[in-house]
Amino acid sequence: MTTEALPHPDTAGGAAPNRGTLLGIVFAAAGMVCVGSSVAVSAAITDAPLFTLQSVRYALAALLLLAVARVTGWRVPRPRGREWLWLAGVATAGLVLFNVGVVRGVAHAEPAVIGVAVAAVPMLLAVVPAVATRTLPARTVIIGAMVVTAGAVVVEGFGRTDAAGVGYALLVLVCEAGFTLLAVPVLPRLGAFGVSFHSVWMATAGMAVIGVATEGPAAVTTLDTVDLLAALHLAAVVTTLAFLLWFTAVRRLGSGRAGLLTGLVPVSAAALGVPLNGIVPGPMVWLGTAVVALGLVIGLRGTPLRGRPRSGTEVSRAGS
Repeated sequence: MTTEALPHPDTAGGAAPNRGTLLGIVFAAAGMVCVGSSVAVSAAITDAPLFTLQSVRYALAALLLLAVARVTGWRVPRPRGREWLWLAGVATAGLVLFNVGVVRGVAHAEPAVIGVAVAAVPMLLAVVPAVATRTLPARTVIIGAMVVTAGAVVVEGFGRTDAAGVGYALLVLVCEAGFTLLAVPVLPRLGAFGVSFHSVWMATAGMAVIGVATEGPAAVTTLDTVDLLAALHLAAVVTTLAFLLWFTAVRRLGSGRAGLLTGLVPVSAAALGVPLNGIVPGPMVWLGTAVVALGLVIGLRGTPLRGRPRSGTEVSRAGS
């Protein structure tokens, strides 16, 4: 049985050489749209015990992933040796500390400041793997990442902050990039499904500990129907579906090219605000969206990947 959540292009007999690239772009874009939907949902849970709600969210996501595995027959691969450490890093940095940075950060900085930090993720995802493997990153990817980052910053805007806010913004930036980069070494064997499931249940435990320590063991009883519905959406769409789409895309495209699509998060959040909240984006949002689109065209163009996706090579190198 396959360990991937979606079929691999190289196993679909006779597929065009660049099919994996095109599917990877679609998966990454769809995953980022799912993540963008979290903005509207998060507005409804500002008064909820956040860490407790997050632990419920990740617990529901783990159960959903197990249900998907049972229905589809997908195997949940068991990590081996150092794979446990990589997965613990994904859960700790990409999920637990990321949320801590966001929650604590907005107490010292406007949300836009945290958003701008996340907007810089494409640059880290393009540069860090190249430095780790001592290879030169593709010029188009670097230029595209710079343009996407600039466009996302325009969409997010700038805001007021203090020194602590800057520190938390940097923490959010590092953790968001770590979510992808720490998964790269284990994706070849565990696949998108295995990485998603194991990082999610680890994050459940981490968030539960923080929730009990900071909000009390009885905090879960204060969650109302709106909170639980929001947690279900975050678990099903923003975690289960988005994680499977994203990790599959990273395996097909490599972290550098997939990282370009993270620029769609603020764009999709702004777009979803129209039907959900009736908020029409202003001129700067439209300008930033156009800049993000230009960056994607620059970064994703070039020679289609041949044979196995380049991400497999990048993954094996980063894991050595």
